[in-house]
Amino acid sequence: MKTTPFTEKHIALGAKMHEFAGYNMPIEYSGIIDEHLSVVSGAGVFDVSHMGEFWVTGDKALEFLQHVTSNDVSKLPLGKAQYSCFPNEQGGIVDDLLVYHIDHQKYLLVVNASNIEKDWNWCNAHNSIGATLENASDQTAQLAIQGPKASAILQKLTSSTLDKIPYYAFEIGEFAGCKQVIISNTGYTGAGGFELYFSPNDADTIWRAIFEAGKEEGIKPIGLGARDTLRLEMGYCLYGNDLNDTTSPLEAGLGWITKFADNKNFVGREILEQQKATGISRKLCAFKLKERGIPRHGYEIADSLNNTIGTVTSGTMSPTTKEGIGLGYVTPESAVIGSEIFIRIRNKNIAAEVVKLPFRK
Repeated sequence: MKTTPFTEKHIALGAKMHEFAGYNMPIEYSGIIDEHLSVVSGAGVFDVSHMGEFWVTGDKALEFLQHVTSNDVSKLPLGKAQYSCFPNEQGGIVDDLLVYHIDHQKYLLVVNASNIEKDWNWCNAHNSIGATLENASDQTAQLAIQGPKASAILQKLTSSTLDKIPYYAFEIGEFAGCKQVIISNTGYTGAGGFELYFSPNDADTIWRAIFEAGKEEGIKPIGLGARDTLRLEMGYCLYGNDLNDTTSPLEAGLGWITKFADNKNFVGREILEQQKATGISRKLCAFKLKERGIPRHGYEIADSLNNTIGTVTSGTMSPTTKEGIGLGYVTPESAVIGSEIFIRIRNKNIAAEVVKLPFRK
């Protein structure tokens, strides 16, 4: 298994380790519920160094990104980030990603750990115009410091004014004495906070500084288990569960990152334009159980007549609301807010209500 610059620290802290996307990663430390609630009310540190980072540079960079991503990169200002996806020729999703506009003719793509090789091959296969691509995944470390206390803790370590960095914006500056750190007001928890990108050579310095700065606020290391429950409470999609090569961004409720601008002849555009015009046959919805139970990935979803209408893609017992919650693809008429659907759990149909996201307000 691959390691991150923090793997030995996780093991020394007693984390429960497990393979994820080929990396030896911490799943939990003090327990998923405890870690989840610590982030919601305080601050937690996630090692996300397993994520992939690609540089796209040169005078063909924008044209390339307009072709391979669904969102309109021409509208992305310097110093801002954009959520997007790589559509395929069938209108499915190769991966979802963040696009950072670093400088003139310079962009950073942040992709999912499980798809690094797949995405790298995809980008190169569709780079017929000669944009300069660099896979910097192994030369980039990343920590996500999330929670309502995160900003105050991190402010002790940088001269950048964090309160003046808007959501989905970033600065590049000094952090904990380390230079050229990307300080990004983004995250996958809905609890606020920042993501830091830096050289692996600075990993030990930055890790130690964050935990020293956050000692009084009770900052904790957090595993991937709580990262999953936090993102699900917000309704954020997880690639491999809620998104894959056969789900379209329109089916997944991601029409807002799918732009049919005149300057965007992106991969799969015709199919997605047709979907938008004629309608979709399934739609991702959020639901909560009306009685006790835990929905799981792969469980069938039925209507009141016991017809199978879809499948659960993500599900858990919400640590915040103490309710069974989940996401799943169903027929469009069953995805209407307030509709009653049924989750088949151990051969029993458990009633659920289709609700508006997020689960955690």
